[in-house]
This record gives sequence, structure tokens and C-alpha cells, in this order.
Amino acid sequence: MKISALAKFWEKQAKATMTQKEYSLRLPIEDAAKLAALCEMYPRRSESEILGEMISAALEELETSFPYIAGTKEVARDEMDDPLYEDVGPTPRFLDLSRKHRKVLEQQKQKAANT
Repeated sequence: MKISALAKFWEKQAKATMTQKEYSLRLPIEDAAKLAALCEMYPRRSESEILGEMISAALEELETSFPYIAGTKEVARDEMDDPLYEDVGPTPRFLDLSRKHRKVLEQQKQKAANT
């Protein structure tokens, strides 16, 4: 989700699956004031929900902004039969590490649910 779509998302009251782990952070005063303004504008969203959704949108946007760096291995052909090469930039590593950490977090959640 793009940052620009968050306001519409907040209007719909969508919820995501949450981790067991909590995160704590301090904000610059200007950012804290903007967060307070958003909380006032969207009173059905908690501060934590707004922050989480903003972080989620920013991470998604960051992922799409990583540069594509063509490797030497051909992985497919496009509709014009031109070769497509594997991405050797930061995207594949980021996706692999994200999957690794998601698996760990899901295992922790499952373990907590079973206790």
C-alpha cells in the first residue's frame, strides 16, 4: 500500500495480524505533532494502529524503490522474446530475509497460542 492510500485505508478500519513483540520508539516533536493530528482526524484509529500502518506502507514503498540490478543469469523471456535477467540488487536479499523473519515471527505466535 502506498503512503498516499493510508487515509482511505483508515476510513475502512482494516486490521492486520499483529506480532507478539512490541516496538517502542521516540519521535521528533514535529513528527509527534503530525501523529497527534492524524489521531484527531481519525479518532477510530489508535496511535499504535496509525504508526504500524504507516510503517507498513513505508516498508512496502521502500521495497519497490530498491534498484533492479541485472545479473548474468537469464530467468525468463518477455513478450518480445528478449531475455530477462535475475535481479542481483538488494530486492532478492530483502525478500529472502523478510520471509525468514516472518517464519520466525509466525512460529513465535503459534507457540504463544499453544501455551
